[in-house]
Amino acid sequence: MLKTILIVLEVLICIGLVTTILMQSGRASGLSGSIAGGAQSLLGKKKGLDEFLTKISTGLAAAFLIVTLLITIIE
Repeated sequence: MLKTILIVLEVLICIGLVTTILMQSGRASGLSGSIAGGAQSLLGKKKGLDEFLTKISTGLAAAFLIVTLLITIIE
């Protein structure tokens, strides 16, 4: 019963982790970043959202590690 709850929790954490990582903007935006770079310097970039998503993904990664270790110990 406890193992099933932990596995379901781990799946939910995985979905959240993948979602937050995909929502973050890349460090180097590639060719599109060099073309649109002028517009970003004029209009500014949403750094607050990226920092918030980084904190969430770090917390979810730590939770994933802990839940995975708990599943391994229970087994």
